[in-house]
Amino acid sequence: MAFMRSTEVPAGLAPILLPGEKLVTAVRAHWGKLAEPVATTLLGLIAAVWVDSNVTKATQALGTIFWWLFFALLARLLWCLLDWSHNWFVATDKRLLLRYGLISHKVAMMPLLKVTDMSYVRSIPGQFLGYGKFVLESAGQDQALREVKWVPNPDQTYRDICAEIFHIVPPPGDEDFEELDGEFPDDTGQPGGPTPPASPIAPSGGSAYPDVHRTHNPIQDRLDSYSRAVPIQRPSDRSETVYESDDLKRRRRGADTGPIWPRSDD
Repeated sequence: MAFMRSTEVPAGLAPILLPGEKLVTAVRAHWGKLAEPVATTLLGLIAAVWVDSNVTKATQALGTIFWWLFFALLARLLWCLLDWSHNWFVATDKRLLLRYGLISHKVAMMPLLKVTDMSYVRSIPGQFLGYGKFVLESAGQDQALREVKWVPNPDQTYRDICAEIFHIVPPPGDEDFEELDGEFPDDTGQPGGPTPPASPIAPSGGSAYPDVHRTHNPIQDRLDSYSRAVPIQRPSDRSETVYESDDLKRRRRGADTGPIWPRSDD
């Protein structure tokens, strides 16, 4: 089985691809297509050897016939191998193509926009060996590409083609903790924004809020990338950690009325 993806263009397929056409998948016919020629040639060899070892002078011509029959089966096997190597089922971002033929190269094509239905059938041997048959339906009556047999890995090939038809993009992976270290969210809440300025009331080398933990663990670093809430510990209970945002802390600290000046007696 040969299986190609993305920009890997197999030899011989470049002439049938358009400029700027993106290759989605390209598969050769499953090796199960060669099972019958290989088995037939092997049985022919066994029969020729057995007959040749048991012939007499009267039946010597029969042994020669069996050897010529084996050579014919061997030539047929070589032809099937060469034909198999030139058989490709190709899907691009614009078309579905079937390239086949050894002496006369033939190409069957169907635009993706005309595909109204696509299904595949997996027989019992196909389920064990890993191949299937694709059946394509289109809006037109005369279809140059209707059945594609011996498709290897049909489940993955079917998903790749359907994803291209419906323009489905796989979701990106989750970010690691290391990528968020030292980053702060911007105004839109996304990581990677500018670092918030230091508080003007913070003493040199100290923290603006003495009740804030000086060292955060990796989980807290991730929380800080999505929220400006910082952990604090209540003086009354050091065992419980709560979270309070900067605006609430400023509101709590700004609730006093300021210094009270002494009254002057009139």
